[in-house]
Amino acid sequence: MNQMLTTPPAAEPIQGGVGAPAAHDSAVKHVCGTALYTDDIPVPRGTLAVHLALSPRAHARVTRLDLSAVRTAPGVAAVLSADDIPGVNDVSPLVKGDDPVFAAGEETGGEVQYAGQAVFAVAAETIDQARAAAARAVVTTEDLPAILTIAQAMAAGSLLEPPYSMARGDVDAALAAAPHRLSGRIEIGGQEHFYLEGQVALAVPGEDGDVQVHCSSQHPSEIQHGVAHVLDLPAHAVTVVVRRMGGAFGGKESQGNLPAAVAALAARATGRPAKLRYDRDDDMVVTGKRHDFVIDYDVGFDADGRLLGLDVTQALRCGMSFDLSQAIGDRAMFHADNCYYLPAVRITSYRCRTHTVSNTAFRGFGGPQGMLGMERVIDEIAHALGKDPLAVRRINLYAAPAPAPGFPTRAVTPYHMTVEDCVAGDLIDELVDTSEYHRRRAAIREWNATQPVIKRGIALTPVKFGISFTVSFLNQAGALIHIYKDGSIHLNHGGTEMGQGLFVKVAQVVAEAFQVDQSRIKISATHTGKVPNTSPTAASAGSDLNGMAAADACRTLKARLTRFAAERWGVAEAEVHFLPGRVAVGRHDTAFADLIKAAYLARVPLSATGFYATPKLDWDRASGTGRPFYYFAYGAAVSEVAIDTLTGENRILRVDILHDTGRSLNPAIDLGQVEGGFVQGAGWLTTEELWWDAKGVLKTHAPSTYKIPACSDRPVDLRLRLWDRGVNREPTIHRSKAVGEPPLMLAMSVLMALSDAVAQAGDGRVYPALDAPATPERVLFAVERVRTGA
Repeated sequence: MNQMLTTPPAAEPIQGGVGAPAAHDSAVKHVCGTALYTDDIPVPRGTLAVHLALSPRAHARVTRLDLSAVRTAPGVAAVLSADDIPGVNDVSPLVKGDDPVFAAGEETGGEVQYAGQAVFAVAAETIDQARAAAARAVVTTEDLPAILTIAQAMAAGSLLEPPYSMARGDVDAALAAAPHRLSGRIEIGGQEHFYLEGQVALAVPGEDGDVQVHCSSQHPSEIQHGVAHVLDLPAHAVTVVVRRMGGAFGGKESQGNLPAAVAALAARATGRPAKLRYDRDDDMVVTGKRHDFVIDYDVGFDADGRLLGLDVTQALRCGMSFDLSQAIGDRAMFHADNCYYLPAVRITSYRCRTHTVSNTAFRGFGGPQGMLGMERVIDEIAHALGKDPLAVRRINLYAAPAPAPGFPTRAVTPYHMTVEDCVAGDLIDELVDTSEYHRRRAAIREWNATQPVIKRGIALTPVKFGISFTVSFLNQAGALIHIYKDGSIHLNHGGTEMGQGLFVKVAQVVAEAFQVDQSRIKISATHTGKVPNTSPTAASAGSDLNGMAAADACRTLKARLTRFAAERWGVAEAEVHFLPGRVAVGRHDTAFADLIKAAYLARVPLSATGFYATPKLDWDRASGTGRPFYYFAYGAAVSEVAIDTLTGENRILRVDILHDTGRSLNPAIDLGQVEGGFVQGAGWLTTEELWWDAKGVLKTHAPSTYKIPACSDRPVDLRLRLWDRGVNREPTIHRSKAVGEPPLMLAMSVLMALSDAVAQAGDGRVYPALDAPATPERVLFAVERVRTGA
C-alpha cells in the first residue's frame, strides 16, 4: 500500500488537469450520435404526447372556448386550459403573474397577448392524434388593438415600467460646449436562438403526487419551482434533471418553463408520463428572441474625436410580458460605454410592451445591443472628422496612457464603477501589429480607388464585457462531490451543459485539486435533488461559480484526508502533499486510491458539498450606482469584408481575433467558444432577420425563411488567438476569465467593416448609417444613400 521514500519519484502529470486542452467530455458521443438528450430518453410505457394549441391573433379577447369536441376525439387522454390548473396560471421567471401558462379557460375566458400564445393543450396517445383533436376546438375571439413595434409602443406610451436612467456629469452642459456635435440613430434587429435541440420536457409522475421532469433547461431550479407553483406542490415534490442540451444561448433560461409546466400538468391530470416537444416552426413562434433595439444618440466631441458628452436613448421591444427584460435592459445600459470613458453621459432606457412574443435572454443579454450603439457613435465621429475609426477608439479608451488635460481619471463608468482591469489598449496594440491593420487598410483604400463594383472595408473593434449576474442574488453556486472507496469521484454541481464545455472544465478543476486523471471523475447530470436552489447557467458565469463551488468541496475533502493521513503516519499536516496519482505523507508514498480505501475503513467521510458566492458586488439600482460586475472580460477583432455594390451581397474575407480568457482552464474549449460566439454574432448582424406581418404573425419561423450562418459564411481566413498575457486580477478559479458571451461582441467589427466598405462607394460626404442586420437589401440601400445623399 505504501513505501518508504527518501526522494519522491518523478511522476507523469495528470491527464486533463487545469490548463490542458482537454476534449469536451461528450465530444465523441456528439459525433457518433450516442449522446442522450431529453428527446432520446426511453420513455416509460404509456407516455402521452402533448400538443399546444396556439393563438393566431396578436391581441384578442377570447369570448368562447369550447373544447368538448376535443375531449371526445380519438386517443385523447386529457384537455387542459386555464381552468384545469390547480395552482397558479403563471410561468413568469421574475415578475409573477404576467406570463400565463394558458391564455384562456372554457369557464373563465381570457385574452391572448401575442400570435403564438398557448391557449390550451391536448394530451393524447400520439402527437398526430393530439394535433387532430386540437383542430376540433371552437374558439371565438374579438380582436383588440395590437401594438407590434417599438415605434408604436413609444407613440402609445406602452411600457413595462417607467423609463430608467443612469447618468454621470452634466451632460447638457457638455453637449452645449462641445466643439463638434452630431446625432443619429441605429436600429438593431432581434435574433432567433436556433438551438439544434428544441424545447422539450418529459414529466413522470411518482407516488404522493411527486413528479420528475427531464427537460432541456439552463435553469433546472426555476423549472422546479415553476412546476411546483403550477401544480400547487412544495418544491421538494418536484425533481428536475438535465444532463445536456443541444444548444441554448439563453433561449432555455426561462423559455423552458412553459413546456415543463404543461407536461407536468398532463402527467398530474392523467397519472401517466407526458412529453411535450415543440416542432421547429412552433418553437420559433412560441419562444422569445433577442430584443430588437432602437438607439438614438446625441454626442459632443473635440477635434481629435475625444468624447465630451453623450446622451443615449435605448428603446427595446420586450413583448407582452417582463420575462427577463428588466435585467436585459439594464445590461444594455451597463454596456453603452463598451471600452470608452465618457466624462458626461446620460443613458435612458424604454422597455416597450408590445403584443408580440415576450423577448428573453440571448447570449450577451442586452450587452451586444448597448455596445453596438457605442461603436456606431465612434464610427460616425470618425467619419465626421475624416479619421481612421481606430484612432478615435484608442483616444477614448478607459485608463488611456495619456489622459487629456482636465480629465484626471479616465476609469469611471456611467454607473460609477471604477474600471480596475482595463487591458483593451494592450490587446489592441498587439492585434494591430499581428493583423497588419494599417498596411491592409492602406491596401484596401488603393483597391477601392480602382474598383467600381466590389468595395472592401476593414474595422477593428474592442470588447469590454462585465462578468456577473446583475441580479446580485444569482451570483452563487453549489456543488456535491463523492469519493467512492475505489478512488473514483462523482461530481455534481448546479451548472448545466449546453455544449459549451462547462462540465469538462469543472471536472478539470476537481482533477487538479486531487491530482488524479480526469478519467477518474464521473460527470453527472444536473439534478435539483443533489444541489438545491441553483442559479441559471448564464451571464458567462458558469465556470466561475460552479468551478469555485467544486473547488470548495475539494478543499473540504482534502482537509479531511490530510488530517487522516497525518494522524495515520504520524507527520505534520504540512507534510501531506497530493501529487499526480498519489499522496506523499512525509517520507511515505501511497496511491490515491489506496489512501481513499484506508480513509473509508477508518470512517472518514468521503462526501462534501461546496458553495461559492461572488464577492465585491454592490449594486444599487435605485441610484444607478455601484459595482454590478466582479471583473471585465476583454477582446478585440479585425474584420475585412467585401461588398457588391450592384446587389448588396457581401462576404467576410478575413478575421483576426485576440481574446483574453485570463489563465484559461481549457484553451481548446475556449477557442471553440471564441469562434462560435463570433460566427453567431456575425449572423445576428448580417443575415438573421426576423419579420412579423402587419397582424403580428411571425413569418420567418423555419430554416427556409430564417438564415443562420452556414459553414460557407465562416470567414475564409479566420485567425484566432487567446491572449497569452491574460490573467485575472481577481481570484477567480485558477485566475481564469469567462468566455461564453464576450466573443459574440467581436462580430461588431463585421458591421463596422461593412459600413467602411459602403462608405467607400460614395464620395465621403454621407455617413452610411448601416442598420443591423446588414442584409444585402440594407447594404444596397446604404450604398444608394451614400451615392445620392438621399
